[in-house]
Amino acid sequence: MSDLKHSPGLRGHVTGRDLGCGVTVLFVTADEVGKGPKLHWHPYDELFVIRRGRARFTVGEEVIEGGPGDVIRGPAHVPHRFEVIEAPYEAQDIHLNETWIQTDIED
Repeated sequence: MSDLKHSPGLRGHVTGRDLGCGVTVLFVTADEVGKGPKLHWHPYDELFVIRRGRARFTVGEEVIEGGPGDVIRGPAHVPHRFEVIEAPYEAQDIHLNETWIQTDIED
């Protein structure tokens, strides 16, 4: 998907389809507090592995703050988003699927 390269905060990706496995990894960075994706969901689980900075995640009805070393799970079909609360923010988002599929809820 060529549009992956143009998503805000996305610095690169490796699809499981390209590697012959069922995992896609996105490399996400943000240099500003308040940045983050729109509320969305995936038809598979997603794991957020935070390397630097802090973010506030909304996963369904739960709000979770995470920082370096934390792993946060976004279950399949559960709306989720995050907002950077300490920049710079760096994370690997692991999509447990061979491709990245996302349905945005917010405009």
